[in-house]
Amino acid sequence: MSEKNNLCPCGSGKNYSDCCEPIIKGTTKAPTAESLMRARYTSYVKHEIDFIINSCEEGDGIAEIDKKATEDWSNQATWEGLKILNTEKGSETDDEGVVEFTANYTLHQMKDVHHEIAGFKKINGDWKYITGNLLTTTVKRDGRKIGRNEPCPCGSGKKYKQCCGK
Repeated sequence: MSEKNNLCPCGSGKNYSDCCEPIIKGTTKAPTAESLMRARYTSYVKHEIDFIINSCEEGDGIAEIDKKATEDWSNQATWEGLKILNTEKGSETDDEGVVEFTANYTLHQMKDVHHEIAGFKKINGDWKYITGNLLTTTVKRDGRKIGRNEPCPCGSGKKYKQCCGK
């Protein structure tokens, strides 16, 4: 495997084994809110859904994550890159932090940018994702428009108008 293929998907420039993998596998704790954010993005790329769920705060009033929807998004999207736009607090000595980021991906021939301001909290020494504020973006089609009577690109075998085109 080439050196490029070993690079971590989070964009740090480090090898996966020296960056997000130990955090995702549980052998190392995320030292900062940003490092947890990078590991969460990498988990979508690597389809590590349990890490995405387990890195969220638990408790009353916390929204439940739809595991199936998260898994589908992870598996069906082509992940094209993470950019950290801003961080507030979230260092090794902080108990709270905020990370603003964009994650570019393509899903069903539509390019999209997931732009979020994410809140993190250190709970019992572990950084956890606690909340996210999505910022809206314009979705751009990648390729030609799919006709209503054409087969759906999701692979269901149905016509587009009877599936994802509803």
